[in-house]
Amino acid sequence: MITLRKPRIVILGAGYGGLMATTRLQKMIGVNEADIVLVNKHDYHYETTWLHEASAGTMHHDRVRYDIRDVIDRSKVNFIQDSVVEIKTEEKVVVLENSQIDFDYLVVALGGEPETFGIKGLKEFAFSIVNVNAARQIREHIEYQFANYNNEEEKRDERLTIVVGGAGFTGIEFLGELTNRIPELCHEYDLDFHKVRLVCVEAAPMVLPGFDPELVNYAVSQLERKGVEFMLGTAIKECTPEGILVAKGEEEVKEIKAGTVVWAAGVRGNSVIEKSGIEAMRGRVKVQPDLRAPGHDNIFIIGDSSLVINEEINRPYPPTAQIAMQQGEVCARNITAIIRNKTELESFKPDIKGTVCSLGEDDAIGVVYGKKVFGAKASFMKKMVDNRALLMIGGPSLVLKKGKFNIL
Repeated sequence: MITLRKPRIVILGAGYGGLMATTRLQKMIGVNEADIVLVNKHDYHYETTWLHEASAGTMHHDRVRYDIRDVIDRSKVNFIQDSVVEIKTEEKVVVLENSQIDFDYLVVALGGEPETFGIKGLKEFAFSIVNVNAARQIREHIEYQFANYNNEEEKRDERLTIVVGGAGFTGIEFLGELTNRIPELCHEYDLDFHKVRLVCVEAAPMVLPGFDPELVNYAVSQLERKGVEFMLGTAIKECTPEGILVAKGEEEVKEIKAGTVVWAAGVRGNSVIEKSGIEAMRGRVKVQPDLRAPGHDNIFIIGDSSLVINEEINRPYPPTAQIAMQQGEVCARNITAIIRNKTELESFKPDIKGTVCSLGEDDAIGVVYGKKVFGAKASFMKKMVDNRALLMIGGPSLVLKKGKFNIL
C-alpha cells in the first residue's frame, strides 16, 4: 500500500497576516489534508500598531505581545522558532538560521523593514519603532536622557530634545503618546516642562498625506497645543551623534541638536524576498489578484511585503494591519481551495472599514464607515479596532487578557 505524503504549508512570520493565515488554515484544513508549519523569529506575536505606546512609555512592552502558542492549535500547527535567511524557490526550501524546511505551499508574511532612503547616519544614530525590543530601547533611552539632565554640571538642553522624522501614522501616533508621557517624566525627574522640545520633521508639505484635511488640521492643532513643533517640507539630510542636519528646499542646511532621534518616515518590504530572487520593488512584490507571487504558483506574499494597487487612484494600498489580516484570510481560503483541487481562486479586494489615528490616550482622528470622527469618540473607536484584531486571532479570551478597556 502506497501512502501519499501530505502537502506541507509553511507560513513565514507571525505578524498580523501570517497569524491570521495560520489560525484560519488550522480551522479550514483537516489533519489528514496537509501539514501546517509556522516559522517566526520570536515565540510571541506583537501588536505592531501598539508599538508607539511602548516606545513612549505609556504602555508596558509586555502588554503589546502575546505567546504564539496561546492562539495556535498545536495539534494542527507545528511552530518553529527560528529566523528566515533565504527562500530557495526552485528547490522549494526555506533556509533558516538553524535548519531548513521544505514546502509545497509557502506564505511569506515576514513584515517590513525601515526604509532610510540612503540618508547618512540614520541607521547608526536614529531609533526606529520596529519591534518590541526597539520600543523598549527607545523608552529607556528617553528616560535616561531625562534622568541625567540634572546630573551634569553643565546642563545640555538638547538632552531634552526629541526629533521624530516623519509625519505619517507612526510618527503622529508616537508624538501623541509623547505629549502624554513628557509631563510625567518632567514631574518624576524635577524638570522644567518648557525646556523639552518635540520636533517633527517631514519632507512632504503636509501631515498624514492622503488623510482628510479637516482631520489633519485638528491633529496638528491638538499636537501643537501640547508643544509639538512641525517642520514641514523639510528634509533630513544627515543624522549625527549630536542630532540631525535639515534643509528646506534650497535653503542652507542647519543643525538641530537632539538627545533622541526617532525615524518613522519609511517602510520597505523584507530583504529576504530580494535575496531569494523574487521580483520586487524595495522588497515589496506586486502580487497577482489571488495574492501569489508572479511566476510562483505555490508562493503567496501578504502583509508589508506585498504590493496591491488601488485601481481607483492607481497607487498602492498602504501596508496596514487591517489589510494584512484580510489578506491572511483570503490566502488561507485560496490555499485550501488548491489543496482540494479547486481551480478558481479568490481575488483579494481590501474592505477598508475605517482608519483611525490616535493622538494620545484620549484623543484621535479617523474615518469610520465613511464618517469623520474626532477626539474622545475617535479614541474609543481606535481601542475598539485594537480589540477587534485580538478577537479575530485569539477570540474572547485574548481580548480579556490583552484588550484595551480604559475607553471612557
